[in-house]
Amino acid sequence: MNNDCLFCKIIRREIPAKIAFEDDEVLAFHDIQPAAPIHILFVPKKHVDSVVHVLDQEPVVSLLANRAVKAAEKLGIQSTGFRLVMNYGPDAGQTVHHLHMHLLGGAHLSHL
Repeated sequence: MNNDCLFCKIIRREIPAKIAFEDDEVLAFHDIQPAAPIHILFVPKKHVDSVVHVLDQEPVVSLLANRAVKAAEKLGIQSTGFRLVMNYGPDAGQTVHHLHMHLLGGAHLSHL
């Protein structure tokens, strides 16, 4: 855990969040600035700065995707489609330096 990391503070329950899912390895919570009707962030409980920092730990990306796909199914958006997004760096819009995956769905999502 990183003491200054926003997502680590959410994991430790120092900052409130609307929790969507939790297990021993992953916490998922609703984005406070949703870009779609369903916008949930999936974060590993172990702090990792970004996707480029997991190249030798690839299972963590699969772990997040697995939890997000299962959530999409439970939320009823798997049949119509959803988007999984991981950002890296300022040009991509990464504002919190803790690996996370966005699950977006619940409406037709426009192309970039």
